[in-house]
Order: sequence, then C-alpha cells, then structure tokens
Amino acid sequence: MPARTGEQFVEALNASRRDIRIHGERLTRDVGRHPAFRNLVRAYAALYDLQHDPDHRDLLTYPSPTSGEPVGMSFLQPRSAEDLTRRSRMMKLWADCSFGFLGRTGDYLNSALMAMAAAADWFGQVEPAYAENVRRYYEHVREHDLLLTHTLINPQSNRSRSPAGQRDPYQAAAIVGETDAGIVIRGARMLATIGPIADEILVLPSTVLQARPEDEPYSYAFAVPCDTPGLRFLCRESLDYGRSHFDHPLGSRFDEMDAVAIFDDVLVPYERCFMIRHPELLTRGRLYAETGALVHMAHQVVLRDLAKTEFVLGLVSLITDAIQIEGFQHVQEKIAEVINVREILAAAVRAAEADADVDEWGLFTPAWMPLNMARNWFPRTYPRLKEIVWQLAASGLFGLPTEADARGESGPDVDRFLQCATLDGIDRVRLFRLAWDASASAFAGRQGVYEFFFFGDPVRMAQAEVAGYDRRPAMERVRDFLYSDAPVAAPPGRTAVVPGGARP
Repeated sequence: MPARTGEQFVEALNASRRDIRIHGERLTRDVGRHPAFRNLVRAYAALYDLQHDPDHRDLLTYPSPTSGEPVGMSFLQPRSAEDLTRRSRMMKLWADCSFGFLGRTGDYLNSALMAMAAAADWFGQVEPAYAENVRRYYEHVREHDLLLTHTLINPQSNRSRSPAGQRDPYQAAAIVGETDAGIVIRGARMLATIGPIADEILVLPSTVLQARPEDEPYSYAFAVPCDTPGLRFLCRESLDYGRSHFDHPLGSRFDEMDAVAIFDDVLVPYERCFMIRHPELLTRGRLYAETGALVHMAHQVVLRDLAKTEFVLGLVSLITDAIQIEGFQHVQEKIAEVINVREILAAAVRAAEADADVDEWGLFTPAWMPLNMARNWFPRTYPRLKEIVWQLAASGLFGLPTEADARGESGPDVDRFLQCATLDGIDRVRLFRLAWDASASAFAGRQGVYEFFFFGDPVRMAQAEVAGYDRRPAMERVRDFLYSDAPVAAPPGRTAVVPGGARP
C-alpha cells in the first residue's frame, strides 16, 4: 500500500478491534466516531490527504525504494543535504497545518524509526536477528504508512525505589515470561499520546533505566499493533467538549488523547522484538543517542516549536491590531519577545541543517547542539509565550459568549457591546476565544505541561546538555588570557605567551 489517504486511515481505525477505556466507557470499535476522538481523527486524516494533494504530494512523498509507490517523506533516510532539506520542508508543512499543536503526527516517530533502521547493526551487536527485525519493521511501517505512538516511561510510584522494588513488581511493564513464540509483558507504561487512534505502539526503554541485574525484566524494545489482545488504553478526560470550532477552535480540533498503556500478559512475537533484556545497552537513553534517533526526533520537534511560535506571533498581532494597542511601548516589547523566540528557533534549525554531516550509520544528520539547545530552551520559554497572549488580550478574555449566544437572540448585544476597533462583535469574540484556547483553557494548560516535559525532566535534560558540551576550548582561552600580558586575547586556536613560561 502506498501513502494512505485520510479515508483509508479512518476506515482501518474504525474496523480494528481494540480496548479503549474513557469516561467510564469501554470502546472496542468505531474509535474514529467517538466524540472524544472524531475531531482529532479528522485532523490526522486531513494530513494523510495532503499527501495526495497535487500541490503538496511531491513535497510530502517520495518513491519507495522497494515498491516504487509514493510513501511518506518522513521515512526518507537522508543521504545528502538535499534529502535533509526535503525532510525538513515536509515536517514544517505538517506542523504548520496544526500550528504545532499536534505533537504526535506520524513524522515524529517515523523519524526515529528510519534512524533506528539505518543503525540496525546497533541492535544486531547482541543478536543478528534484532537488526533484521528493525529493518523489516521500518519497511513494514513505511510501506503501509502506519501511524505510531510510543511509550517509554514507567508509572509514577515510589521514585526512591527501582521498578523491581515497588510493592507490585508488575506495576511497571516487565517481561513476565517467554514462550516459543515470543516474550510476555505484564504491567503499565506511560504515556501513550494518541494511543487510542494509532495503528501501532513502540515500547522503548525508559530513559532512567539502570544497568542493574534487577532491571533486566524492564529492559526491552519492541512494537505491537494497538489492537493486540491484552493491550488496553486508559485515557484521561477529553478536552474536546463536543462544541463548535467557534467555541473551542484548538481543543475541538487538536486534542491529542493521552493514555496509560496497560499490558495484561501481552504476547510480543520475537520478530517484533528489537532488544530483549541487556540493560547495559538500554540504560539511560543509549538507544536513542547511539542510533541517531534522538537527533532526528529533535529536528522534527524544533520545526514544530517553530510553527507554534509563528502561530503565537500571528495571534498576538491580530489582537493588538483589533484593539489598537500596538502603539504602547510595553506592547511592542512583548511582540518583540515573540519575534525573538521565532528567530532563535529558525536560526537553530538553519544552523543544524547547515552544519549537518554524515553520521556513523551513513545518514546525513543535522548538527546536534543547535537542536539540543532549542529542545532545552523552548520548554522554559513556551509558558512566557502563553503569558504574553493573555497579557495582551487582558480582560478581553473574560465575558466571552459562546457561538449560540453570539449568533442567537443575544447577537445584537454581542455586536454592539463586544465590537472593537477593527472587528465587529462576533468576529472579535471569535478571535478572543482563540486566544483563550491558546493561553488559558484546559487545552492550553495541557499544552503547557506537555511542552515542558516533552523530552523528559528539564533538569535532567540540562544535566545531559552540560555533560555533553565541550567547554574546554573556552576554558583554555580564558585561562591563557588570565596569565598573559598580551594587549588582546589570543585568537582561537593559538596559545598565548604566559609570563614565566608556566601555567597552572
């Protein structure tokens, strides 16, 4: 099957038998028709349809190396700067379609999987079959244009103890046994965003996994379909309230459901296993870093962050124009903050792509440090973007009637009393309801937490950034200057003359 259409995606989802628990209900079929999922499914279907739009298909697809049929561009393994640019343009286009509010579009995990497949020998260092499994699975997902979710953290419990040391050693999903056909998994994993609507789930090692013997049952990497017997998804409440796009323009389109994935003695066939046990290899995120998956995932994420920031810039500019406040200096200062965020992210992407090089697995890979900087910086910056929206909208965020009142009997009141400098009452309410949904609603709150923890605990991410950054050249230049009588500091690459010929 070549790149899917939206209709094919929806039909496959509705026909599958799965186990979804939401709002006290057990859902097993027709997931795409359920009120909690139908609008999100429509959004994802629209992205699939773009692959067949004559204006976009050459940007979004490329010929499969095995079938010659068009497949999604996010599966392309970049071998040149041109390939990397094609991937970048594709990912930015998809991000622009949701203004970056969809965080689990297919290109995110497709990027990880294509890198893992290129680095299949990393998995094969333990068992050659694992390398073949990764390659075969990548081709399977690419040729069927499957939508993946993933899960890689254990449930919160007693953080002072290992998974094996909890009251229930199978609270965190663990290998409970093996059969001739595969491994058996029992327990739960967090946090399978879009799990209820995805085709398959990648279950990857926790980034805080330790290399202790007791952690061996919790050490694995595998993939199974989301309708696998024994697998169920326990969902949070929906933030799509079943209202119109007028009332909740973002939440009614882009509420990506988060869910706990529960494995009730799920059989995982050996051919779907990419690593079994070997915590010494899967510890502390080695899989993601050493296969190159992390850098390609970060490339997609920073492009999405850029799209989200451009949305905020457009939104605050519409607000300031609508109520004519841009002449105030403090307003201009806030808009400048948003512009600066946009330009820093764009510069990070440009630098990462300009300094890209071939990695050890033969992929033309973006430079890591610009992306690493951006993924550390944006989670702490995004709350400020939301704050700027509600600071500029101010009291206009309150007293916003719903569409039923704006278009009903109270319509004349809305038009008269809620009009502004450049918009009539209904259009002003429409704009400010978007501002509310972007900055202050439950949907906005979930987005803020989601962005903050997207790549994990920001403190641990900062620790990793410090540990991986080579500060020695900067230290050497400052140390040289400290003991030098030269009129200027020595240029980089040279050693200054030190009085007495000595240096600590």
